[in-house]
Amino acid sequence: MKETKIPALAGPIRARRKYDPAFKRDAVAMWLKSGKSAREIGAELGISEKHLHKWHQQHAPATAIQHKDMENELAALRRENALLRQQRDILKTTLGIISEPPSSATSE
Repeated sequence: MKETKIPALAGPIRARRKYDPAFKRDAVAMWLKSGKSAREIGAELGISEKHLHKWHQQHAPATAIQHKDMENELAALRRENALLRQQRDILKTTLGIISEPPSSATSE
């Protein structure tokens, strides 16, 4: 980044960086999935941890919607799993009945 000194000001002036929404969402997702602190992820990406916290708050409604969708999908998968278990148990019982030797069979 190019820094310039202005005599009237004590510190350097830096050009303000802009981040596109996709980068913000990806950075927040990376932070949440990694289990690392915001400071660690910020250091890896070259941004401050304050940016991550701010972006997380901005994208929280989208995260809540995704969470609700995931809960609905989980409930549907659990129902399907219960149905498949029931079908498996029926097939096991049927197979057991079919494979039983007839009760009138005599051994010679």
